Amino acid sequence: MGGWSRPATEGEWARMRQQWFDEARFGMFVHFGLYSGAARHEWVQNYEFLTDEDYLPYFENFDPDLFDARALARRAKETGMGYVVLTTKHHDGFALWNTAVSDFNAVAACGRDLVREYVDALRTEGVRVGLYHSLIDWHHPDFTVDWNHPRRADEDVAALNEGRDMARYREFLHAQVRELLTDYGQIDYLFFDFTYPEPMDGLAGKGPEDWDAEALLEMCRELQPEMLVNDRLGIPGDFVTPEQYQPTAPLMVEGMPQVWEACQTMNGSWGYHRDNTEQKPATLLVQMLADSVAMDGNMLLNIGPDGRGAIAPRDERTLSEIGEWMRLHRGAIVGAGHASFVPPREGVYTRRGHKLYLHLMSWPLGFVHLPGLAGKVTYARFLNDGSWLRTSVADPGQKAVNMTPAGEAEGTLTVHLPVARPDVLMPVIELTLTED
Repeated sequence: MGGWSRPATEGEWARMRQQWFDEARFGMFVHFGLYSGAARHEWVQNYEFLTDEDYLPYFENFDPDLFDARALARRAKETGMGYVVLTTKHHDGFALWNTAVSDFNAVAACGRDLVREYVDALRTEGVRVGLYHSLIDWHHPDFTVDWNHPRRADEDVAALNEGRDMARYREFLHAQVRELLTDYGQIDYLFFDFTYPEPMDGLAGKGPEDWDAEALLEMCRELQPEMLVNDRLGIPGDFVTPEQYQPTAPLMVEGMPQVWEACQTMNGSWGYHRDNTEQKPATLLVQMLADSVAMDGNMLLNIGPDGRGAIAPRDERTLSEIGEWMRLHRGAIVGAGHASFVPPREGVYTRRGHKLYLHLMSWPLGFVHLPGLAGKVTYARFLNDGSWLRTSVADPGQKAVNMTPAGEAEGTLTVHLPVARPDVLMPVIELTLTED
């Protein structure tokens, strides 16, 4: 077709960028680095005030012989996740790729470009490619000591900062981001982490000006115009990132809906933490996923591969359980979003076209009552096995007598349930809505 067409506006670009993201709804976060071998939280260098010398053994002994990018990509796909986000560099400054501007990287440590392996594996499996990149770098000699830095407790921080130049660090930061966005083909998603401008304990933080956030985002748009960028540069991005909590309503700012993604851990740690046993059960995690989609958000669920790069057995078990639930209930999550109907007390709704999905977080006795849905549902069934469920509408004026319950409010649809709860992590009822 010929003819003139106008350039897309930024708003149109934003909608195009986020279309796949809104469809996917579920992603995997992967925190892997030197801290994985330390096995006691990804912030171990900060928490224990470790110097570069203290941290060096983890570099010298970095041997991810069980890091299998293809297996990781397949695990994400089998769990029902549409995208994966890998930590290319965390706050310790260790890069998982063959960066030209630092020898503190995986190729120098073990001879492997793990970002290359990861990107190639995701593309092979048809999973969207996401990268995490820390704005912070405790290893870089020009990164000034602030209230997050492992050296913050040194006796003379001012002397330690003499000669450090954040302008040189900004050049380094931008150079590394440019490498990631030019050397690995199309990138779908970039998660920057993080901005903290407020002072604390007598030390400064770091804000957008320290990263030259505007120029950094402009470079991202130039090199990867279809790529989503999060909000942690300290300036608006394509989506917002609530971390370790669940919003209770669709996110709005000044009346405008926000694209958002809840970042959640398996056990409170992002990196591998051998002795942390506070593992969230798979049932809770699928409830959190459904709750996110019900509020028009995504969930990014983290795993922390162990010091050899393998998915920890406890994480593998949880992902396998979630994957089985997603196999049967994918339609209630992928491509679904917020529904305007008021859900019953037992659960939340998601909606995809004319299909309304009731995620039952608690199991009622015999019935579940759905406000406002009388006359609006043509068919009800359990999604896990496709089995039909009877529906009825009670007389609102019916009086409670012995074994006869009182009527429900006008417009309430009642779905009749078996006493035995379906043997799935969370039962889902699929309701086919009338066309109008």
